Amino acid sequence: MFAIADCNNFFVSCERVFRPDLAGKPVMVLSGNDGCVVARSNEVKALGIKMGVPLFQVKDLVEKHDITLFSSNFSLYGDLSDRVMHILEKYTSCLEQYSIDEAFLTFPDNIPVSQLTTLCRNIRREVLRGVGIPISLGIAPTRTLAKTASHFAKKHKGYNGVCAIFSDIQRRKALSLTPIGDVWGIGRKTRDRLLNYGINTALDFADKTETFVRQLLTKPGVMTWRELKGESCILFNDVAQKQSITRSRTFATAVNKLEDMEKHIADFCAACAVRLRAQHSVCQQMIVYAMPSRFRDEQHGAYIRALIQMPVATANSPEIITAALGALRKQFRDNGAYKSAGVILLAIAPDNSVQQSLFDTHDRTRENKLQQTIDTLNNTMGKNTIRWAVQLDNNNNTTFFHTDHLSPRYTTDINQIFTIKV
Repeated sequence: MFAIADCNNFFVSCERVFRPDLAGKPVMVLSGNDGCVVARSNEVKALGIKMGVPLFQVKDLVEKHDITLFSSNFSLYGDLSDRVMHILEKYTSCLEQYSIDEAFLTFPDNIPVSQLTTLCRNIRREVLRGVGIPISLGIAPTRTLAKTASHFAKKHKGYNGVCAIFSDIQRRKALSLTPIGDVWGIGRKTRDRLLNYGINTALDFADKTETFVRQLLTKPGVMTWRELKGESCILFNDVAQKQSITRSRTFATAVNKLEDMEKHIADFCAACAVRLRAQHSVCQQMIVYAMPSRFRDEQHGAYIRALIQMPVATANSPEIITAALGALRKQFRDNGAYKSAGVILLAIAPDNSVQQSLFDTHDRTRENKLQQTIDTLNNTMGKNTIRWAVQLDNNNNTTFFHTDHLSPRYTTDINQIFTIKV
């Protein structure tokens, strides 16, 4: 039996932990550079403001409804996420963190329905009391059905934050109320293909024959179909391991110096490598890119795009950084007025499937132990406590970004600790 714990409007909830005066008021969190909306309170959703919309397009609504804005504070969000996960792992022998605000919990199948529901309500209360973050939980025999249940737990107050799908009657009712595009694992292209065949709801899809599904979709689609019918077949590695890992940024001020761009690219590489190691993977290809403003026609030749083939698949930060910076230096143009840049890791595979090379000059055992030690220290002491020298300085990393609405790092910086006036 599976449960998924999903933090409600997570970034907004994190900000409200230290701003209880904002409870019940419209709040939005903005992307890096304060460009787009990345998190909305329920009050903002009710105003019709969509996820990802550029801030300038909703300026009038922000002023009219007195919406409180926050710049993304990932130090705060990451720390509170860790605290939530620490509580969740006390209740299960198998906790699988799916994202910064979601995690799957596995329970024995012989736990009575009423007992499991009560347990999840206790989890919800403890997380709210201990961290201040409201969460919703969906319970079901498969991960896909648990995700479906969590949508009901989040959207309908009558569930009090916990929805369970146990019986076949409950399963069919839930699926009949779920649009096919809202099914976990159904992307936009798959949704459109299914709609063309008159499959509008998750139940329409689940009621199709296996022969029909196999002819129409690939293996992941068939697995989703089986899960909707109540057969658990999707392993956590199937969903946790990304086919690509990306980190990118749009800059508030154009980057014209190679030294400055190197800091950003190194930061992106290090962040991607952390995610790579967290899912026990390695990569053998990487794309490094940078683009000038699309309004600067004279800078067309300044575009940077390099595909890098690693000699041996790796998740080692300095190796990835070195390869990326080498490619960057070959194509960078001074005064190129670069407005955005990024790194994409490709050809990702499990770290236990690495093909060794006779000509490999790296002492990989030693390097892996060093990297593990650094990751442990950063997880314990805070992100980028230990960083590579070429990366951005933690104390001066907002030079190129607009963060006009940044809240303090209450829980990770002693100099910004919450103060109480008496």
